[in-house]
Amino acid sequence: MDEAGSCASGGGFRPGVDSLDEPPNSRIFLVISKYTPESVLRERFSPFGEIQDIWVVRDKHTKESKGIAFVKFARSSQACRAMEEMHGQCLSPNDTKPIKVFIAQSRSSGSHRDVEDEELTRIFVMIPKSYTEEDLREKFKVYGDIEYCSIIKNKVTGESKGLGYVRYLKPSQAAQAIENCDRSFRAILAEPKNKASESSEQDYYSNMRQETLGHEPRVNMFPFEQQSEFSGFDKNDNRGQEAISKRLSVVSRVPFTEEQLFSIFDIVPGLEYCEVQRDPYSNYGHGVVQYFNVASAIYAKYKLHGFQYPPGNRIGVSFIDDGSNATDLLRKMATQMVAAQLASMVWNNPSQQQFLQFGGNSGSQLPQIQTDVVLPSCKKKAPPETPVKERLFIVFNPHPLPLDVLEDIFCRFGNLIEVYLVSGKNVGYAKYADRISANDAITTLHGKILNGVRLKVMLADSPREESNKRQRTY
Repeated sequence: MDEAGSCASGGGFRPGVDSLDEPPNSRIFLVISKYTPESVLRERFSPFGEIQDIWVVRDKHTKESKGIAFVKFARSSQACRAMEEMHGQCLSPNDTKPIKVFIAQSRSSGSHRDVEDEELTRIFVMIPKSYTEEDLREKFKVYGDIEYCSIIKNKVTGESKGLGYVRYLKPSQAAQAIENCDRSFRAILAEPKNKASESSEQDYYSNMRQETLGHEPRVNMFPFEQQSEFSGFDKNDNRGQEAISKRLSVVSRVPFTEEQLFSIFDIVPGLEYCEVQRDPYSNYGHGVVQYFNVASAIYAKYKLHGFQYPPGNRIGVSFIDDGSNATDLLRKMATQMVAAQLASMVWNNPSQQQFLQFGGNSGSQLPQIQTDVVLPSCKKKAPPETPVKERLFIVFNPHPLPLDVLEDIFCRFGNLIEVYLVSGKNVGYAKYADRISANDAITTLHGKILNGVRLKVMLADSPREESNKRQRTY
């Protein structure tokens, strides 16, 4: 849409293009009558808060309104309250068609879609480790009606990680909590559950990456295929002579607490413990971080060395020699890198898919599956002519898995008829002869990572339903 070229002059403060989504979710998207003037929009929406600008989208040639408009508020809570109270209302007594009001999608997303309810009502907070769910509810109930609170805990010890979620009934309540709660909570909107792993560690990374890493892409489970990342942090780093271990030394010109150290390095899954070391002779911050496995330590070292925390202060991260022999690890890393690059090359060129499936393996060799998911044993496929009882829709990130791997995975739940990929897209389908088998596959595989690829597994719509759009509940 040509928003900039069709803006009506609003007067007063007018945000630049780069600040249209600051703060996040402060802009609403309206579907209105083509004959609604800007003055009516300003009159009806100004009671909800400070309006910074109004855009009425117009045809480039005729300059007539397209029946679409944007209203930019100064605060997210104002935009959310406007959406809640004005969606489905008529702007004037003479109007017969109610308007539609959504929170506008960020311009960086490239296309408009209405933001899902869950993206606006669940917040992610940092809390003292002594907090219970009752304490969390007590602190945040002043901002609105809470649907639930939850605290992220260590799976092994059951201890709090100092992180939690609060889900409100209304988006405006969540926005007010973020705007008005104590800054020590570092409250932000949480990612929807269907966009992140079900595990607490992955949920934690998904949210902290926005606050700490400045909206970087999600961690790739094959980080070694993006070699450019490794060259940008420390050009004087002599990696050939540096000992590789599970322990890292962290140095900062600004002192930090153990909680802050944990918040930074727990972004990489597999953190075992961290410890702050006090130096009586300087004000520098010193710490030691240890991971459960060497691969996590390697990724954390190259991802976080040179990271600015707080802004303007770069932290230094280096390996602490623990006497381990890294030869086998480096060999394994090289193997993973080649496998990941080959998969990327093949899936970008569909004509080469046959090579991936048959070129390097003998017919009797089973595909290797790397995952922490507990999979059932292999079962026989159903005959191709078997009637389809359930069809599953599969989304792959960052690229599809080979067909032999997919068949090996999805046949383990029994009654699999066929699994296939959509050419040129990161999606596929699995057909089952039994609904129970299909539901077991969804329960086990949805949101999980296999061979470095995250899967979304859900029931597929029937062919005539797939073209229908989801109806809003407002």
